[in-house]
Amino acid sequence: MDAQESQQGGITPDRYREVLGRFPTGVTLVTGMDGDEPLAVVIGSFVSVSMDPPLVGFLTGSEARTWPRIRASGSFCVNVLADDQADLANAFFTRDGDPWEGTGWVPGHSGSPVIPACVASIDCSVFDVMEAGDHLFVVGAVVDLKDHGTDGSPMVFLGGSYGSFDTSSGSGA
Repeated sequence: MDAQESQQGGITPDRYREVLGRFPTGVTLVTGMDGDEPLAVVIGSFVSVSMDPPLVGFLTGSEARTWPRIRASGSFCVNVLADDQADLANAFFTRDGDPWEGTGWVPGHSGSPVIPACVASIDCSVFDVMEAGDHLFVVGAVVDLKDHGTDGSPMVFLGGSYGSFDTSSGSGA
């Protein structure tokens, strides 16, 4: 164990990923525009931040190439993927071909792409961006919300795999 690992209680990147991979996250597609070009990035770190004012947030790698282009527009839209949209998530994650081909979208209130086939869309203006280690924490001021009424559940990610949330057991804790 080197000095850095010793100071951090033996926390290595592999161990960190292994343990945090035990926590499920939702899967979203954060979209925006660069001029006339729609852009998107798959994000699994979306969170509600505040109800008053309505704020949401997500994390993106500080070296990400797509986020700076979206940020320059001043707005973005968080599209909550449904559990049957793994192909859509993978199309944007792997960047093979044109991931927008066959992806129906409409401009949201901010001009960012809203994908009606998703569970919900949260349209935002960029409120703040803060450095957080090797990531950026992006906070958006919500300017519009859409519940698309899609049947099924939102997509979740756990331990390297996509899945769904079973709502048949009721709402008890």
